[in-house]
Order: sequence, then structure tokens, then C-alpha cells
Amino acid sequence: MRIDVVTIFPEYLHALRLSLVGKAVEGGVLALGVHDLRDWTTDRHHTVDDTPLGGGAGMVMKPDVWGRALEDVLALGVSHCGPEGRTVLAIPTPSGERLDQRRVEDLAGADHLVIACGRYEGIDSRVAEHYARRVEVLEYSIGDYVLNGGEAAALVLVEAVARLLPGVVGNPESLAEESHGAAGLLEYPVYTRPPLWRGLAVPDVLLSGHHARIARWRRDRALERTSARRPDMVAALTASQLERGDREVLTRLGWAATPAGPRPLAVRHATGDDVAHLAELAAETFPLACPDHLPAEDVAAFVRANLSPARFREYLADAGRYLVLVAELDGELAGYTLSVLPRAADEPPYAADVEAVVTVRPVAELSKIYVREAVHGSGISQALMDATLAALAARTVEGQPLVGVWLGTNARNRRAHTFYARTGWELVGTRHFTVGGRVEDDAVFLRRLVASPS
Repeated sequence: MRIDVVTIFPEYLHALRLSLVGKAVEGGVLALGVHDLRDWTTDRHHTVDDTPLGGGAGMVMKPDVWGRALEDVLALGVSHCGPEGRTVLAIPTPSGERLDQRRVEDLAGADHLVIACGRYEGIDSRVAEHYARRVEVLEYSIGDYVLNGGEAAALVLVEAVARLLPGVVGNPESLAEESHGAAGLLEYPVYTRPPLWRGLAVPDVLLSGHHARIARWRRDRALERTSARRPDMVAALTASQLERGDREVLTRLGWAATPAGPRPLAVRHATGDDVAHLAELAAETFPLACPDHLPAEDVAAFVRANLSPARFREYLADAGRYLVLVAELDGELAGYTLSVLPRAADEPPYAADVEAVVTVRPVAELSKIYVREAVHGSGISQALMDATLAALAARTVEGQPLVGVWLGTNARNRRAHTFYARTGWELVGTRHFTVGGRVEDDAVFLRRLVASPS
């Protein structure tokens, strides 16, 4: 690859002879030329700028000087790379597109990169317009701020591109793991010896020698760092970029791992404005947990009796008895939970036929936890579960904290059984549950909020 930089301050680019870029030039991996724009002026003052037409502050760099310079510099690329090579003219400017790693990776595939460093108010716009007819032209910015000239941005671009060329970076694996790489995440925190420095210890996992645990720890920290500092990067991830184990971390960080990629997830208390949407969501999701043999009319009858807008208004109006949380995804409700709380510390479970298997007091019932089918497996159920358990753990009844929460789910719903067992629920028995006019068998699970006395 050949890179040429044209500037009125060639000394500014001396830094390119240092470090890895300098070694790449010395080793023949990269051909680098830095040129003084004033060499193409024709007057004794070496003038490169003039006043802006139409008025305005500052000065504008002249197109005729730049034209002569670029003709000669582009010819260097043809002689070095051949007439069929890919040439890109890059012009740093605050009004250009934001330079990112994807664009840098693309430019690393070019044969000849020419960087035109403007000064003052910039380069006459006709320069970019003219050369766009002959080569690729990229007007780029390295950030939302203004510099005195394009030289700093040229240094950034050369280093970012050069380090991607084969043979420049000693360990190619570091390119895959770094920030803004193929993983789409910021890099995880890094440490070296000594393991204890000024009272700060290196995380134990990094000293364990267990490569799988180390890899998972690093991935988790990268997700956490990216979510906190660059949520836009998390939102840009695709489902194919997610790994097994990411969902749990994303859920904790407030993201749902949907089939389209991570989406911001909010779990909150339901309000009166949610009633209509809650009833719609309940009517859509309740049948998903019912066995196939259950008649549709019985399911519909249960929904009308227990999950109508009027019933949800009743639930929300009686905050001492009911707790309703909703999960909001992309501005729409994606799931909800409905919990029933005891009014007295010694009150038995809300369903009388559960009293024999659920003996802890005071105890609440997690009556409903449902998520839209389109986002099953995205972590929303876990987020709802965590938020509901946290809210219930904060409740007291007659001054006593809730000891546990129970729930019933259809005995044939193996998917639900697996979820509850995985999230810390204990199967304690069975009960009968009526849907419409039919009696169904439920498995009863218990989750303790307060540890049993030893």
C-alpha cells in the first residue's frame, strides 16, 4: 500500500516515522510520502489561500494549487500500484462523515491513499467535486470538534489504516480483540504484573489459568463497558455477533437480546395508561402457556374473567394486594407480571389448594409472568422475574418481610418448568387450576426471599 499526505506543514507528520508505522515503512510493508503543498505554488510568496467568494471570515485554500499537487501525487500511486489499483482521496474536514473502524478497515484494502490536509476555512469545494470523477473521495471527520488543520486527522487515519496491514502489528489476534473490532464492543479492562498495586488487586479469574472463564469474564466486562460508555454500539450489534452467555449479562444491563439484536429494555410498575395494552398483551400471551388440548373457548373465557381491562384496573387500584410490572421494548409492552400479596402475615396462599405444599408465611403468589412469543428467549422473562422478586423482597406485611413467592404452571409446560428450575425455583408439589370450565393440573414452584433458619 502507498500513502501520500499533502500539507503546508510537513514537519507535523514526522511522527509517522516512529513506532509501528515507521517500522512498516522501513520494512517495505508501507510506502509513505509527505509533501509540502507550497512546492506547487507559482508565486514568490508561495500563496496557497485566498478570500472566500461571497464574503465571510477566514481564508480558503486555492483549487489551482491543490490541482497541480494532486495530479503529481496521484501519478505516484499509478507508478507504484499500477493503473488498476484502488485510489482514495481522503480530505479531513469537520463536515465529513465520522471515521470509524469499519471505514478504516475498508480503506486498508485500498492500494493508494492520498490525504489532503486543509487549513483555514478548508479547501475549495471544487477540488473534491472534480476528483470524485476520477477516484474515490472521502471527506471524513475524527470527531465533533474543530481543529486548526487536517494534519492531526491525517495522523489518526494513517496510524489506524497502517496497523491493519499484514505484518505491521506483531500479534494479529490483538486486532480481533481490541475496541471497535469485529466483535463490535469496546475492549475489556487489561492488567499486568504486579498482581497487587497500591491496594488494587488484579481480578482473581485472570490468575486462575482457566481460559474459558477468563474469556467469559473479558466478554462480560466488554459488554458492561460498552453499555455504559457507548450504548449506541450495543444497539448496533446483530444477533450473529452475540455469544452464548451474553443474554444474561445484557439482561442485567437493561437490554433484550432479540432476534434483531440487542434492544433497550425497561421494566417498570404498570400505570393506568397501560391498562388497554396490558389486556391486549395478556390475551395474546396467556394461551401460549395452555396445553393444546384446552379448548379455545375455555381459554377465552378465562381471559375475559381475569385479564380484561376492567380487571387490570382493579389490580392497579389495589396496590396492597396486587403488584403489576411491565417490560417495555422499543416503546411497546413486551411482557408483564402479576403478583398477589397477602394482607396478613399469617394469611395462607391465595389459592386454598396450595396451602398443603406452600407452608412458608408470609408468602406471595406470582400469578402471571408472560412475554410475547416473538421475543421468547431474549432475556425479557429473566428481567421481569428479577425485578418482580426484588420488588416483592422489599415488601412487608404487618412489619414482616415476605418469606417466599410461589407460582403454579401447567404440569405439561416443560419450557416453563426448565426456566423456573434454572432461575432458582423449587418444585414443591401440585395443585388443580381451573381454566374456563376445565380443571388442569399445575406444578407448584416456590422461591424463597428470606433464607430458612439454620
